[in-house]
Amino acid sequence: MAEFFYEALDKGGRQVRGVIDAANEDVIIEKLRGMGYYPLKVVQHKSSAKDVDIFALPGVRNVMHRIKTKHVMTFTRQLATLIDAGLPILRSLFILSEQVESVVFKEKIHAMVKDIEGGSSLSEAMSKHPKVFDGLYVNMVRAGEIGGVLEAVLDRIAYFLEKREALKGKVKSAMMYPVVVSVLAALIVGFILWKIMPRFVVIFEQLGAELPALTLALVKASEILVQKTWIVVLIIVVIFVGFKQINSTKSGKYAIDRMSLKLPVLGELLRKVAIARFAGTLATLVTAGVPILQALDIVRDTSGNEVIARAMDKVYQSVKDGESIHEPLSECPVFPPLVVHMVAVGEETGAIDQMLEKVAEAYEREVDDTVNALTSILEPLLIVFLGAIVGVIVVALYLPLFSIPKVVK
Repeated sequence: MAEFFYEALDKGGRQVRGVIDAANEDVIIEKLRGMGYYPLKVVQHKSSAKDVDIFALPGVRNVMHRIKTKHVMTFTRQLATLIDAGLPILRSLFILSEQVESVVFKEKIHAMVKDIEGGSSLSEAMSKHPKVFDGLYVNMVRAGEIGGVLEAVLDRIAYFLEKREALKGKVKSAMMYPVVVSVLAALIVGFILWKIMPRFVVIFEQLGAELPALTLALVKASEILVQKTWIVVLIIVVIFVGFKQINSTKSGKYAIDRMSLKLPVLGELLRKVAIARFAGTLATLVTAGVPILQALDIVRDTSGNEVIARAMDKVYQSVKDGESIHEPLSECPVFPPLVVHMVAVGEETGAIDQMLEKVAEAYEREVDDTVNALTSILEPLLIVFLGAIVGVIVVALYLPLFSIPKVVK
């Protein structure tokens, strides 16, 4: 006989848990069904140290079972399907809790179930887990609950998350290649200065060769790297920590985001991504029935760009004072005149959600085109850049050798 832990639903849809002694899982399932319960989970009860699942420990669990965006997207799609099929929210959550991959996400769903059993709504239960369900998600669910179209809103949320993740993936793919090449170039230069250059310095000293300026610069860099490694490491750490610290403040993030938008080529891509995200998020919220002021507040908090966030502050105040959305947008250099005019037309015709959707779709296409063009241009340029760095170092190493015949004479 062994102890088994079980979770089941009673006839009223409430969750019950307990521990039963039995020979195997099949016996437990039969017992539960005989008691009028619907079994959800039956596992052997762990009571000794050797039975402890290390992957369920808090520190390991958060790393091994972190909640990814794809988990939330899948959960949202499935929840919409189950609710549309007529299943109660509680039972739908029970079913989904058994299917999610992340242990942490499973616990979040169980916590939501307890809150709903205690009288909370789905949106109120979700709002207690902001790292999983952000303000946009919670407010759209709340609007769906009020309007009685929760399944339709959940479908729209899933669609929006998929589009947002796809947009993020495109930007990452555009950034990945230059980052990898830059890191590779830094490693090559570091290795040459750390290991190769000191050996050449010894050879140059023995031969008494005259060192040109380029070689002297490399020798000096090599000496600093070898003799003062801890200072170099400290400088890198200070720069990294300083950047993180500056980026953690609103004024610092605003300065960084503003400079990023002014970068050649890359700045234009970031601007298009920011506009697509702003328009798509606001369109989704307005379509779901979220009040415009609340929607603008959410767009500000989820924009990911402090320049856009500050523009949303002005728009929020303008709408609060009974004025338009497009006027404060025209004062922000991020938004081109075409976007401002489309928003203005949307306000005049009462179809601002449709206009914003068109803006989002147009800029998502532009992001695609920009990423493709950027990738095709950057690949050969970065290869030439990497080759040039290695070439300059090789030339600097071999230039002194041309003065050796003079020294020998």
